[in-house]
This record gives sequence, structure tokens and C-alpha cells, in this order.
Amino acid sequence: MNIESKLHDDFRYFLTAVWTHLSLPAPTRAQLCIAEYLQHGPKRLQIQAFRGVGKSWITAAFVLWTLFNNPDKKIMVVSASKDRADSFSIFCQRLILEVPWLSQLKPKNDDQRWSRISFDVGPAAPHQAPSVKSVGITGQLTGSRADLMVLDDVEVPNNSMTELQREKLLQLVTECESILTPKRDSRIMFLGTPQTTFTVYNKLRERSYRPFVWPARYPRKIAMYDGLLAPQLTEDLEKGDLAWQPTDTRFKEGDLLEREASMGRSNFMLQFMLDTTLSDAEKFPLKFADLIINPVNPTHAPENIIWCSNPENMCKELPCAGLPGDYYYKPMQIQGEWKEYSETICSVDPSGRGSDETVACYLSQLNGFIYLHEIYATKDGYSDNTLLNILKRCRKYGASTLLIESNFGDGIVSELFKKHCQTTKTNINIEETRANVRKEDRIISSLEPVFNQHRLVVDPAVINWDYKSNADEATENRFQYMLAYQISRMCRERGAVRHDDRIDSLAQGVKWFTDALAISAQQQIKDRRRDEWLDHLEAWMDDPQAEANHMVLGLDLDQRK
Repeated sequence: MNIESKLHDDFRYFLTAVWTHLSLPAPTRAQLCIAEYLQHGPKRLQIQAFRGVGKSWITAAFVLWTLFNNPDKKIMVVSASKDRADSFSIFCQRLILEVPWLSQLKPKNDDQRWSRISFDVGPAAPHQAPSVKSVGITGQLTGSRADLMVLDDVEVPNNSMTELQREKLLQLVTECESILTPKRDSRIMFLGTPQTTFTVYNKLRERSYRPFVWPARYPRKIAMYDGLLAPQLTEDLEKGDLAWQPTDTRFKEGDLLEREASMGRSNFMLQFMLDTTLSDAEKFPLKFADLIINPVNPTHAPENIIWCSNPENMCKELPCAGLPGDYYYKPMQIQGEWKEYSETICSVDPSGRGSDETVACYLSQLNGFIYLHEIYATKDGYSDNTLLNILKRCRKYGASTLLIESNFGDGIVSELFKKHCQTTKTNINIEETRANVRKEDRIISSLEPVFNQHRLVVDPAVINWDYKSNADEATENRFQYMLAYQISRMCRERGAVRHDDRIDSLAQGVKWFTDALAISAQQQIKDRRRDEWLDHLEAWMDDPQAEANHMVLGLDLDQRK
């Protein structure tokens, strides 16, 4: 086989020839494996590789190799910004002009397009679409047609920090399917580095875009890549213990250590190991694992509950909509006697009719532990039926305070509640609270300390109801209304979640009990036992026979009195 045939048949030869012309070192193993995946990979694919491996340069060479084999192919290059897409296009143009054996792709006359936005190759037949077109992800995609779509780093921090931004980005990249021509060899390729666990690349994977993942080091745990690690690396790990050694000669051990030290561990794990676990763990502070899942009694609770994240205590039967590896756990132990709650409240976050919900959370407190009985949520605004249903549950749990956010309606909801309290003869204290801090900061500041101290006890019935709620909504919308979804996706970024009514109501109620959290459950038990002992001593002095009867019957201090 002569050299020209090899250049046509094997992209790796073509890539090596281009690298030689550019006076670059011979392609590394990682680069050749990426090249092989580009040539022989599926119709829809992703390339996820560490920063600096040269995946954009390799793919630019692949675009030219595609035109080298078939000049009539139509290719579109999409990036997060127009400048980035143009740089890709300009690099391809310079190679056509400077590489001698690509001279056949030069434009033949002035009638052919030749700009950084779009250009034609010489042998291409006349067509509405250029041979190569570059565009930003937010640019004019509609109306174009392409046989090969190359999406190069379309996800960057600026357009993927929040759930709303990621949804918008996913809608934009979905447009590629309508641009792709219905030919047998038409393909879509994504190149990039995921920013979080909720990256659009994971969503695309669910739509059959097969990823090829090549980190800078051999991972210590293959499981975190969920079977997507490059097969060459998986084979290497099966042959010997290579964990944490460099996967490519492009970066030596010393260089990787320097980068990790200067970038910080979290950035290194994200940009070079393509592991988003640490990044999300730091970004999203509210974890299901910090909750205590236990049935909540309407009127009484134990004096103390011991939290534990032992795998044996995992609630495997409950649906979990949180981060990967984050689960619910039952308590390890329940201590002391059962006592009446110190206080029970209903926290209401009102809203008008529409997409937002009016939410009521029913919370009780004892010895610094907060118990979540139930959540009531409706899109019926503050109608009479909604307010009556909230008051009905207040009577059920014996709520003494109705806490209402006054930002909505400027106090009108409180007045409506007062009217219904009179008609239903509900004796409850109505309090208003007004928020003057940005919502995301306020919610996390209220809930994070309680989560970290494992002071919030949630009834499993609440989790099941939350997961099944809004069943009529489309799947992608239904999850956004869930309290579990809002807890796991809440961060300090503005607009972190689209709907935050349920978590806002919970945070408002938890904040009401802030002073109670200073109470130590163990100290309360010690104080109760001391009081009982002193009462025993006094009773023995006053009436020994009665006290003996009390002890035989097992009466506590309150019952004896």
C-alpha cells in the first residue's frame, strides 16, 4: 500500500503526516486512540479527554481528512463562542494553504467562499452550504445543513453554572439533529470537558452519544467512570497495577504534580481526571446522607436520635433523586423516652396561580431536633380551598404558629388566613416573615448547619409523596418541583433551580427553630434524670409507701405529679 492510500484509508497516518508538517512531536498514544475513535466510532459520539491533549487539533485534522476523502462533504463547527468556532475554521484554512499534499483543497476561483465564517474546498460541487462553516452555539443554527457536525467545547462555565442555563444549552445542542443530513454516513461529534455531574454531556449520553473518556492518570477506581473509560486504559489496568500513573507521555509525573499543586485538587480532578464528584460535593452543600429518615409521630418524639451513615442503615427502598452516591439513612439508635413536641409550626410559602406552587411544611421541634411531618403543595395559588386544606392539617398536627412569607401579596395572605381561622374556629398564632437576602444564600444558610449537625428528621412518607407528586407533568418538569431535587441541586449561584417553593418553605420553617437547635439532646436527658432523682428522694421522705407504688408501676415524673 503506497503512502497516498494510507493517508486516505487510515486517519492515524494522516494525523501523523500533519503533525510532521507542523514540526510537532509524533502523535502520542492518547492522540492516536482518539484518532481511531473518530474514524471508527459510532454515528453519534463524544470525546472527553484531559486539558492539553490536543483533541481540538486532532478533530480539525479529521475535518480535513474527511474533505480529503470526499470534497463534497458539508461540515459545521459549533463552539460556545463565535471566536472559538472561527479559530477552528481558520486553523483548517491555514493547513489547506500550507500543507503541500492538501493543495488540491485550495479554492479554484474567486466564486468559491473563503472566509473565517465559511469556506469551500476546490473540488467541491456548487452547493448552498459551504464545505466548512463555523458558528457559536447561540448563533444562527436553524436553516443550515451538514453531513458532519463538530461541537467543540460547547459547554463552558459561563453557560452551564445553573440548571436553567444547562437546560437552555441542551435545547440548543439538540438543534443539531435537525441540521444533520439524513445520510447513512452523517455524524455528530462532541468534544469537551464536563463541568459538573449534571453536564449536558451526560444528558447526551442518555440519547446514545457514546463517550470516549481519557483522563491524565489511570484512575484508582474505574467505577466512577461508569464503564465509559477508554477501552485501552481499561485493558492496561487489567494487566497490572497502574493506578494514578500518567496515561500519556505528553505529561510527565512531575508536570502533573505541579499542575495539581497550582490548580488545586478540585480543579485538577475536574480538568485532568474528568471526575466531577469532588466538584459537585463542594458546590452542592445539602446532602441526603445528612438527614435522618424515620417515621414521625404526630404528637410525640424520642428524646434523642443517633445518626449513622453505615451502609446497613441505607434506605434502599426510597427513591433518591440526588447526586450520585448520595443516599438516605435510617437512625442507628433511638434513645430516651418519648415526649411531646416543644413546638409545632406550619411554614407557608404562598404564590399565585401558575407554574409556582403554594407550599406548607409542618414541622415540630424537640431537644434541638426538627421533625418534618408533611408537605402540602398546590398550584391553586391562595384560593379558599388551599387555605382551608392548610388549616385542616394545622389542626391535625396541633400547630401553634402559622409562619407566612409576606414578600408575596404584601400581607394579604395573612389576612385571608385570619378570616378562615375565625370561620373554622382554628386557634393559631399567625406570624409574618419577610426575606431581604438573596434566596439561594438564605436557603443554604438556614439549612446547611442543620443538615451538617444531622438535626432534621424526615418521615419516609414525605419522600415517597414528593417523588410521586405532579405525576401529570412531563418528566423533565416533574423533577424540578420535587423537594429532593431542589435540595440536591441548590447552590449559591443565582437561579440555581427553576422551582424552589418547597425548599424555600422548609428553610423558612427551619430558621424559625434556630434558637432551639442550641439545645443539647443529651443535656436534656441528663436534666430530666436529675429532676426525677431529686423528686424520688423528696418523695421517699414525704410518703415512702406512695413512692414505692409509683416505682413498681413505672410512673415518670409527670405522671406522679
